[in-house]
Amino acid sequence: MKSIYLDNAATTQVDKKVVEAMLPYFSEKYGNASSHHLKGQEAKRVLEESRSIIARSISAKDDEIIFTSSGTESNNFALKGLFFANKDNGKNHIITTKIEHDCVLNSCKWLESQGAKVSYLDVDEKGFVNPTDVENTITPETFLVSIIHGNNEIGTIQDIEAIGRICKEKGVLFHIDACQSYTKTKIHVNKQNLDLVTLNAHKIHGPKGIGALFIRKDIKIIPLFHGGGHEKNLRSGTENIPAIVGFAKAVKLAKERDINYVINLRDKFIQGILEIPNTNLNGLKEKRLCNNINVCFNNIEGEAIGGYLDAYGICSSTGSACSSNSLESSHVLKAIGKTDLQINTSIRLSLSKFNTEEEIDYVLKILNKIVEKLRRISPIK
Repeated sequence: MKSIYLDNAATTQVDKKVVEAMLPYFSEKYGNASSHHLKGQEAKRVLEESRSIIARSISAKDDEIIFTSSGTESNNFALKGLFFANKDNGKNHIITTKIEHDCVLNSCKWLESQGAKVSYLDVDEKGFVNPTDVENTITPETFLVSIIHGNNEIGTIQDIEAIGRICKEKGVLFHIDACQSYTKTKIHVNKQNLDLVTLNAHKIHGPKGIGALFIRKDIKIIPLFHGGGHEKNLRSGTENIPAIVGFAKAVKLAKERDINYVINLRDKFIQGILEIPNTNLNGLKEKRLCNNINVCFNNIEGEAIGGYLDAYGICSSTGSACSSNSLESSHVLKAIGKTDLQINTSIRLSLSKFNTEEEIDYVLKILNKIVEKLRRISPIK
């Protein structure tokens, strides 16, 4: 059976070149980077080389990159670490949005139980937060604004430059969750006034289980993990050298990728889907992640479409993989004003550099057949 993977917002195929780069660090160069012998120093050297590659990709300094286990850990570290570093100074207010990833929203909910005050900003019908709303919500107690850069469900890319300027003027720290946007759109920590940035590898054809957090130098933050003082005393635990090497290799390969190839595939896909009667694009075509498509098929269930696609060997999604076990409707689509019916009839298709035009043509052909069949039998008219 033909297999076509269109769920790259959930995770990506690890590039073979990434695997090749990682392999020696499992069985040959397996030292602990904290050890002083030859194998340990070999691991230490590649650890710092990898840190430098990731730092340069966002115009940061090497010692401003801390390796973690995932984007989820990095987001938790940013929010919780800053809260506990600031709460005794009378700063307990966080500003975020209603379309954040669950790991941010659930961290904020937990922090509210610890005494934090959280403002959850509305977004417009395309998923954009108004920078003026950010500015008007800042109070003397605000210590952090945390915004998802490229949304994991509808692909909306926020105006982080405008928000960054506001945060700098107001003396408030600015954190972005860049797990989906990293290497797909420009991130420059200085020009965009970013204080903390969450990154991970498995959305860019790197391995799972490795992430990073950019923390601007001299920012006070409380570690979540305590132990041997790894990662500049901010994240104890023996570094995962094979995964870190794979992360760095994936970043280097991303620089060689033709981003316009993926954009052209996306636009062709969107155009073909919208030629199917009674379909709507969720979010804006412009200012959208290069690989994201989220479509409402009105009157037929997204789960049913996904099930039929899967039968044809086509992998898709109805939303965030991290919340796929939940029966709750998408909080992102709800935040942009979609009805429960519209939410339940939406699916997400996300591309990568490994997809082809032939695949898109095939999926469009199958999708037309599926939608026609489901519309005939749908009780919803």
